[in-house]
Amino acid sequence: FMAASDMPRLHTALNQGLDAGLTISEAKEVLVQLYAYVGFPKSLNALGELLKVVEARRQRGIQDAPGREPSRAIPTGGDLAAVGKANQTKISGAPVKNAVTDSPVINQFLQAHLFGDIFERDNLDWPSRELATVGALAATPGVEAQLRPHMRASPRVGLTAAQLRQLAQVLAERGDADAATRGREALGAAAEDR
Repeated sequence: FMAASDMPRLHTALNQGLDAGLTISEAKEVLVQLYAYVGFPKSLNALGELLKVVEARRQRGIQDAPGREPSRAIPTGGDLAAVGKANQTKISGAPVKNAVTDSPVINQFLQAHLFGDIFERDNLDWPSRELATVGALAATPGVEAQLRPHMRASPRVGLTAAQLRQLAQVLAERGDADAATRGREALGAAAEDR
């Protein structure tokens, strides 16, 4: 719902997540991470919505678990680039080399920032990060070229095909048939690629 800028449905989903035991920190971390996939404005709007949800719950006497911040410092400089490249390679299954990543600046941003700064934050595990990413990409028309490799990468971080099928089912149940279709098609294509 963040990817679609659907604040009323995001509001409901955030409440449901917190009711199910998602911590405030985990919810924040998902919304922060997804800026890299769907944009800063959507992330900022979603974080604002989370603050509203948490405050409304607090006023109703609901004390949600705060969760935790990352337990370790994030590397900087050359160390950050190295850890980001290692994370990217682990998630992708091999060093990433293609015409798009041949652009030194985009590859630097991907490795140092996305796979370094973000994926090194250990207050949300990689399966949760990847599941959120796949859901957001499925909900975003026109990014199938990014959705497909994330579907292929999902098992490398611990997600099963059954969990990914369930994600598509949840998207369909929540009223986003197009997102569910994109997710199912990407999952099928990823299975064929293996």
